[in-house]
Amino acid sequence: MWTQRRWAALAVLSIISLLSEEAAAIEVPLDLKQPPTIVKQSLKDYIVDPRDNIIIECEAKGNPVPTFQWRRNGKFFNVGKDPRVTMRSRSGTLEIRSSGKPEDYEGEYQCFASNNLGTAISNKILLRVSKSPLWPKEVLEPVTVREGSPLVLACNPPPGLPPPETFWMDSFIMPIAQDRRVSMGLNGDLFFSNVLAKDAKTDYSCNARFEFTHTIQQKNPYTLKVQTMRNIPETQPTFLSPTGLSSTKMVLRGEELLLECIAAGVPTPTITWSKRGGDLPTKKVRIGNFEKTLRILNVSEEDIGSYTCMASNRIGSIRHTVEVQVKAAPFWLEKPINLVLAPDESGRLVCRANGSPKPTIQWLVNGEPIESSLPNPNRRVLDDTIIFETVQFESSAVYQCNASNEHGYLLANAFVSVLDMAPRMLGPKNQLIKVIENNRTFLECPFFGSPLPLLRWFKNGLGSGLDGGHYRLYHNGTLEIKQARTEDQGTYTCVASNILGKMENQVRLEVKEPTRIVRAPEHKTEPRGTTVRFDCRVKHDPSLPATVTWLKDEKPLSFSWIGRLKKDDESLTIYNVNPDDGGTYTCTAKTEIDEDTASARLTVTGRPDPPQDLELSDPSARSVRLTWVPGNENNSPVTHFLVQFEEDRWEPGKWQNLSIYDWNLNSVNLQLSPFVNYQFRVIAINAVGQSQPSHPSARYQTSGAPPDVVPSGLKGWGSKKNNMEITWQAMQNTERNGPNLRYVLSWRRKDTEEEWNNITTAKTKHVVHNTDTYVPYEIKIQAVNDFGHGPESNMVIGYSGEDKPSAAPTDLRVSKINSTKVNIHWEPVEQSSVNGEFKEYKLYYWREASLIKGLKVNKTKLQKGFFTTAEHPSGILTELYPYSKYKMYMVVANREHEGPQSNTVEFYTKEGEPGAPKYFRILRHTDVVHLKWDKPLEPNGVLIGYTLQYHTVNGTQAGERKVQSFPPNVTEYVMNLPHRFTRFKFFLAARTQVGAGEVYAVESPHFTNEGNGSMTSIQVNQQPHIKLAGLVAGAKYRLRVYSHEHNSISSDYVTFETGRAYKEQEDIATQGWFIGLMCAVALLVLILLIVCFIKRSRGGKYPVREKKDLPLDPVDHKDQDGSFDYHSDEDNKPLQGSQTSLDGNVKESDDSLVDYGEGGDGQFNEDGSFIGQYTVKKDKEETEGNESSEATSPVNAIYSLA
Repeated sequence: MWTQRRWAALAVLSIISLLSEEAAAIEVPLDLKQPPTIVKQSLKDYIVDPRDNIIIECEAKGNPVPTFQWRRNGKFFNVGKDPRVTMRSRSGTLEIRSSGKPEDYEGEYQCFASNNLGTAISNKILLRVSKSPLWPKEVLEPVTVREGSPLVLACNPPPGLPPPETFWMDSFIMPIAQDRRVSMGLNGDLFFSNVLAKDAKTDYSCNARFEFTHTIQQKNPYTLKVQTMRNIPETQPTFLSPTGLSSTKMVLRGEELLLECIAAGVPTPTITWSKRGGDLPTKKVRIGNFEKTLRILNVSEEDIGSYTCMASNRIGSIRHTVEVQVKAAPFWLEKPINLVLAPDESGRLVCRANGSPKPTIQWLVNGEPIESSLPNPNRRVLDDTIIFETVQFESSAVYQCNASNEHGYLLANAFVSVLDMAPRMLGPKNQLIKVIENNRTFLECPFFGSPLPLLRWFKNGLGSGLDGGHYRLYHNGTLEIKQARTEDQGTYTCVASNILGKMENQVRLEVKEPTRIVRAPEHKTEPRGTTVRFDCRVKHDPSLPATVTWLKDEKPLSFSWIGRLKKDDESLTIYNVNPDDGGTYTCTAKTEIDEDTASARLTVTGRPDPPQDLELSDPSARSVRLTWVPGNENNSPVTHFLVQFEEDRWEPGKWQNLSIYDWNLNSVNLQLSPFVNYQFRVIAINAVGQSQPSHPSARYQTSGAPPDVVPSGLKGWGSKKNNMEITWQAMQNTERNGPNLRYVLSWRRKDTEEEWNNITTAKTKHVVHNTDTYVPYEIKIQAVNDFGHGPESNMVIGYSGEDKPSAAPTDLRVSKINSTKVNIHWEPVEQSSVNGEFKEYKLYYWREASLIKGLKVNKTKLQKGFFTTAEHPSGILTELYPYSKYKMYMVVANREHEGPQSNTVEFYTKEGEPGAPKYFRILRHTDVVHLKWDKPLEPNGVLIGYTLQYHTVNGTQAGERKVQSFPPNVTEYVMNLPHRFTRFKFFLAARTQVGAGEVYAVESPHFTNEGNGSMTSIQVNQQPHIKLAGLVAGAKYRLRVYSHEHNSISSDYVTFETGRAYKEQEDIATQGWFIGLMCAVALLVLILLIVCFIKRSRGGKYPVREKKDLPLDPVDHKDQDGSFDYHSDEDNKPLQGSQTSLDGNVKESDDSLVDYGEGGDGQFNEDGSFIGQYTVKKDKEETEGNESSEATSPVNAIYSLA
């Protein structure tokens, strides 16, 4: 990561020159009388394109406005007489139209700008027209040279103006490849240090490119013929350019020095450069053109000296020394500047220059030599200085200083203006300047007056003037604050005064915090497809808005919501990076007065590109050389190359690995197998992964041969008691070495003189039948193909099949019985009875019963093997349960079978220490602790009681331990508490005659308002994992594992929560199933109502209640005669869900079906029939007056839910 800060204070952009020049030129306002000043002019050496109009610039300012004249070749140039030449209005710039011959206007031009106060002149402008002449016609004879000889093909381009740029190309417009052996010299010639056969071509063509005309001229091509040689003799280096052992070179100060050394020789010489008496100036030196050129930029006197180039090869070396001389055209030491004086004041103009040789100084006044001007008693010329005394208004003029030597000249105009004027301010008034804290700050106060005013600065209207210490005042009125601080904020006043008056101006200064990138992006190297984030966190002054922009390789990045690039206030993120994303990313944080930048490089790595141009060479019977060109590494160095092959005879189309090579090899000799038609491909490997395979090479066929390897994996073993299977591994396809591969297999019984049995087969298995049981055989094998027999394998021993052992171990017995183990003894069997390879004696045993009455046991049969060939074998059986009855028997086993059982032995293990109690619980009350437990799952003997130990707990302090004993039939204990906040730790263990068993430790719980739970300890004597039982559902626990002997050895606490035994009851009204059920019920009721309505409408007319005062509802259904004649006592009954008021009126329910009817007046009858469409509407006042405060009916509630 690299950062760059740039502080840009707006106040100093126009006055940086103050740092180098204390006394800068006084700028005279243009509205005041002043002599002319040249402000723009063409170059001294001015080359123009003949196709364009010729523009010779000359611009000047002055008051009055200057008039212009030109001289050409030292004579007056009358612009008005030439119709092709015009002078621009209020300017001296000449414009010459391009028609005709532009060469007619070549020459030396000089511009004169005049008014009544003086004349200023321009440099002498040498105008030349660019030329691009054609190459001279010539016939180039073929060049014939012997291989290994040096050669120079001359270019000799036509002399253009400016000189053309040369380069060499062939007829296909492709550049001639250049290297240490072949390169172009500074003069354009093509140099061959030694010629090789491959250099023979017919199209070596030199080309000249002319800059101004944008044309390329091509020379007739050279034909190069090379006479090849069997052995090229090696030669010592000789110089082709420059010639000889030494030379000289002159260069002008400030220009570029170019030295060249090109040498011939075989092998090609290498070039090295040195400077006598010192090192090469590394900051200015550039070595190029394959070390053949030395370039020094901006030459100065320190570069004078002897430079040596040495050309060397293994035959010898040669040196050439160049003496470099540095001359100098004139350059300014002190350039004359404009001089403004008041009447009767004095002053001077100084013109000091240097060069090599030393320049001469000539003064002119108003464009004429000062010697030929009118005498002026107020002026004295002393070499490079003119002194003026008691000047008057008529003393105003323009003076020119010309410093010249043989290498060039300098010309400067400086006027003397005599004015009488009170001070005036030239800059903007009441300017606000914002600067960065701790930066060098400049406050401008441009002013003018004559005599030159005295300028002083004040801060906040106080003090006697600011200069010295923290401040520095320049002659042009600028105040420098060397290091701006917060306390420097305020209003600064500059006051300019002379004898004619005074003037002031104010500048308000604000000091701001710098903009800083506090978290900059860092260089990243990431594989393709990943996500990359560059940080850019910015801190800036709160009063200055800051913007953050991102650039990639100095070009702005574009962002869109669908693009892969995203940015926020503090970072840039690139998703799914690809190689095109690699580059330098720059974050720029910018305010109106400063900025900070930070850059980081992103390198995107990827799999390498596949190798190219596979080529086979150096063929032999079993090898060939493979050469390839590595592909692009994609920013991750290649570590290996994998060579694969494919053959078209055995497994066509299948690529297999052949060998792997280091990254620095691209030409390898491949070891091959006979009778294989190969083709090869190469895969490059880097840290990211493998490249795609290269294109396959040409095929390469090896000749056949007898097999040269032995089949591996040869073995013999019986699958039945009267056979032997002989197997081996098939040879690989590349090991066949020829067609028709077979195997010649031989076997015979061991330790006999039998003849060998032989068989030739193409398979990899052969079964020998009718063998004796478990008999050793000698076996050997060899491969054979149509080209002959391969080597014979070493002899291996195989065995025929095994049978069941015929004898059982005898006299199985036990000794040294304790609670968990027992010693076992038996009599071995004869080896011959094993009928195979002895494997082990296998003991089968099981727990028959526990000696504790009523305790059920697991009778699973277990086994344990004993491998021993001792005369009196024995073993130890461990991990038995104490106080139990066991049975066991033994068999002998070979690799395939087990023999008959031995005698069965019964034995009893002794009592042991009991296990931990099944559970141990504490129930705490206000003043007692109630302990309950249960007997162990494995008593391991007859329980004789329980031992309870306990002590008080107060933080990390433990009280005195107390002991209680209980008989085996007691499983609970109640203990009084001395104080309700007293806590205990309890340790409970069961006892047998052998001793106390595993301890179950618990800690008494806190009360609920104590905000803690009980602490329980369980002693663990086994490896993890263990299961914790007796936990409370839905409770939080903290768990740690510690050493019982060393409490300081402990794990960290782990917090966990057990699952809930039931779910908390939730509000039934919010349950989805209840809402669904209510909707279904409501829908069912609605359907029933519709069915009832249809049924009644078919059976007859419904009784309705008449309303005298109201007309019938327009949607009411009428009988055919249009009348309602039926009455019913049902009309006067109250509806369900309503109640009768004290005055006998019926009140409607607040939430009746009236609210849900089409017309708002639907009701239910007592039998549930829907009669809303046949009742008349109630008056609104009646309804409001009889609203009920009772709850809604069930039917209404259902509809409300619906």
